[in-house]
Formats: sequence, structure tokens, C-alpha cells
Amino acid sequence: MTEVRRGRVAKGPDPAAGPVAEFAYRLWELKRAAGDPSYDRMRDELGALASKSALSAAARGTRLPSWDTTWEFVRVLAVGVLGEDAERVRHEWRGRWERAQQPPAEAPVVEEVPAARPRRRWWPVAGVAAVVAVLLAGGLVLVFGQEDQPDQAMPAAPMVDGDASEYVSDVTLQDGARVPTDTQVIKTWEIRNSGSVPWVGRVLRREGAFGDPDECVTPPQVPVPDTAPGQTVRISVDVRTPSRPGHCHVYWKMADPQGRLLLPGNRGLYFLLTVVG
Repeated sequence: MTEVRRGRVAKGPDPAAGPVAEFAYRLWELKRAAGDPSYDRMRDELGALASKSALSAAARGTRLPSWDTTWEFVRVLAVGVLGEDAERVRHEWRGRWERAQQPPAEAPVVEEVPAARPRRRWWPVAGVAAVVAVLLAGGLVLVFGQEDQPDQAMPAAPMVDGDASEYVSDVTLQDGARVPTDTQVIKTWEIRNSGSVPWVGRVLRREGAFGDPDECVTPPQVPVPDTAPGQTVRISVDVRTPSRPGHCHVYWKMADPQGRLLLPGNRGLYFLLTVVG
């Protein structure tokens, strides 16, 4: 009688292991619902703009991924494959990501009964040496942990105290919008002056792009209409799509007329287009 081997069934993170593991489990579920594409396919075919290792780590549950990595993971699957609404998906997953940052409830403190003092004098010395070794090891772990999580660093302060902005919506061309090659389109965002500083004479400056720098030709900067605190404003940029299919991802940040970044700690605005032949 021939023994039949069963294939190993993939298992996701344990959702009961904590908020980070639960968040990773939801990512793992989403990936399976989208047909369980490989991470290579998520990058090369579906257009995820995070590395393969970052996408893979996001669904393992060992630590919380950055929001940028999370959104690339979710965007290509929930929006690109499953066809869900981008704004609704972004709002839903941003809430999950923020909740996953909450520290787990502290375990109850158990008081230990001090051990009887040993008779031999060398025991306390050995005990101190052991404690020091543990502390040193713990210190190294903490240092490496901090270096491995650059997203937790303190953001750079605005150039002017009280200056702040808030993304409101993509007015035109939602993330992943399909546009033809060799076409002129207009990308428009809506943002809010959420600080106490009036915006006067500002520009939105192109800060970089993924892929071929010649893809998606735009002006180097566009004006930001003067905006009082509490008001919203729409900013548009003309985009010329490339002559070949692909993806077009360009970042923008607010600057003054001299080109100095005004909100260096803020994540820039961006547009992400799928260019089709």
C-alpha cells in the first residue's frame, strides 16, 4: 500500500498572540482572499512599491510594518485584485494599523519571595555578574530593535512653529487609476491647513519617483494657493504619461519659494498611476 503524502497547509500568524500578530493575520487573510499571489508577483506584476522582504515581513507578525509598506500590501490586493474602493480601504486599514500600535495590557506583577542569603561569599558576586550580563544582553537587543524600526523615530519639526497640513482626499485619479500611454492628465489633491500658520506663496515640489525618472513628466513644482488656517485647498499638477505601459509613482512636498521644505517630517503627497497601452 502506497503512502499518500499530504501537502503542508500554510498557516498564518496566531491572531491571539497580540495586536501586531492579529494585524499580520488580517494581512495574511487578505492575501489568501486575493488568490495568494507570491511576493514577487505582488511587486513585479501587481505593482507593489515595497520590497519583497518588507511585504513578506508584514504578514509574519514579528513587528508592525510601516504604514507605507502596509498600504502597498493592501492596495495591490484589496484595490488592484479584489476591486474594492480605494478610499474606503485606506480608511479601514489605517484604523487597523493605528489600533495595532497600542501596547498590550500589562501582565500582573507577581511578587517574589526573596531567597535565603547563601552562606558562601562568592554567590552574590556571581549573581551580580549574571545580572550585568542579562542587562548588557537586553541593552543590545534594545539598540538593535530601535535601529530596525526607523519608522518610530521622531519626525523632523516644521520650519515654522504651528505649521501643519492634513491630507483630505484624492480629487482626481485615485491610487492605481488606469490611464493610457502618451496622454495628458491632471492630478488633483485636497489638503487642509490644520495648523495656525497661514500658507502664503508656497509651492508643491516634486521630490522623487519610483522607476524610470522619465516616466510621468511633470513640472518641477506647482503653486499652492494661499490658504488660511482651518481652510482646505485643492492643488493640481499636469502629468504626461510615458509611451510604454507600467506604473508611475511620484512624490511631492510643500516648500517655500527658496525651495526649503516647510514640513520635513510630514509624509509627502503622491500619485500612483497604472499606465496601459
